[in-house]
Amino acid sequence: MSRFLDACYRRPTDATPVWFMRQAGRYQPEYRALRAKYDLLTMLRTPEIAVQVTLLPKALGVDALILFADILLPLVPLGLGLRFVPGKGPLLERSLRTVDDIARLQPFPIEEGLGFVLETVRGVRAAEPDLPLIGFAGAPFTLASYALEGGGSRHYQRTKTLMYAHPDAWDRLMRVLTEVTAAYLQAQVQAGAQAVQVFDSWVGALSPAMYRRAVLPHLQRLFSRLADLRVPRIYFSTGTAGWLPDLRSLDVEVISVDWRVDLDRAWAQLGGPERVAIQGNLDPLALLAPRDVLREQVHEVLRRAGGRPGHIFNLGHGILPDTDPDQVRRVVDWVHEATLAV
Repeated sequence: MSRFLDACYRRPTDATPVWFMRQAGRYQPEYRALRAKYDLLTMLRTPEIAVQVTLLPKALGVDALILFADILLPLVPLGLGLRFVPGKGPLLERSLRTVDDIARLQPFPIEEGLGFVLETVRGVRAAEPDLPLIGFAGAPFTLASYALEGGGSRHYQRTKTLMYAHPDAWDRLMRVLTEVTAAYLQAQVQAGAQAVQVFDSWVGALSPAMYRRAVLPHLQRLFSRLADLRVPRIYFSTGTAGWLPDLRSLDVEVISVDWRVDLDRAWAQLGGPERVAIQGNLDPLALLAPRDVLREQVHEVLRRAGGRPGHIFNLGHGILPDTDPDQVRRVVDWVHEATLAV
């Protein structure tokens, strides 16, 4: 077993495990060199390149790898297309505009639609059998929001309008996306992923009542579908400090929290280390702070974790492109040094 996997199951570890969301990405010179040669979709769809990028963070000393992929990839086989526009981020070639658009959506065979991702999983496991590999997918709500908005959004107008005005169509959309996401994560585990994380990056746009009514039941169904995989299941959401107790109903091993809540208070609201492991929650912007300030912030997170089994050190969201890789490496060293059992 590994530090990371032990911590997911709330078992004691010799040191607190650490990895970072977006740990393979634009802040790394090696990644930028590859990006200068290839467009992002080519990198994602070419397993040899995706394997190489996934493995880059090994040099940082992290305790787990996360698959180099994108949460929006399942929307492509659903017929919505995808392109990455400099300065604008991901945009869908076709978004869902009507109830009839939603009615036409159908799940697809994962191996046919996303086989290149599974090939990347197999390639990473063959190249690095010792470090655990985390597979991932976007949560149904976050995928639905992209599918409806067509890209990034400030107000989620189309998403919320559908939720309020056409609850049956919303439920249909969420059921299809839940089915696709469950099958996708099952396929990743079958290909070799040793844990899975579900990213709900946009769900904080909702009210707690709407989250409970229109999102939580689908998440419960999703994680129930993943229970037989017997790998750690991680749920990550942002902007959800106001309804953390609701997350206690999710059948997961780990809850990942953002930086907008104190880690010890979040853990208590989630049921404490007796019930669930916790992941987080350094502010990604702290990596841009002076070294002494960053170190203080790292130790503050560790202080709130209190050395209790079940803490996985991570950020409250992904590494930003302007981050110095040396700062990331220092955080890994500090976490290990501060928590190493003697």
